[in-house]
Amino acid sequence: MKKSIVGLIIAAAAGYGLLSYHFVLLDSSLKVLKKTNIRYENTFVDARGNKKFNLALQPDLIAAGINDVLAQVDKSLKKDTGKQNP
Repeated sequence: MKKSIVGLIIAAAAGYGLLSYHFVLLDSSLKVLKKTNIRYENTFVDARGNKKFNLALQPDLIAAGINDVLAQVDKSLKKDTGKQNP
């Protein structure tokens, strides 16, 4: 009985922790952003390909700093492609 209660407490804490962050899947990496408030929306976000523009328009992601992350990804992408084609 005690093990199941402890297990439930650990599962609840893990769930609460997951709801406190945005997990953004990019083309080459996974970024974690702190949410401004705890909600189910946009906990796991797919930002591969052309979906990045739609993410930049969502208010909760903007408050978490998605635009800064996307700008860093753009800079690294431009730098990487610039090295390949001199």
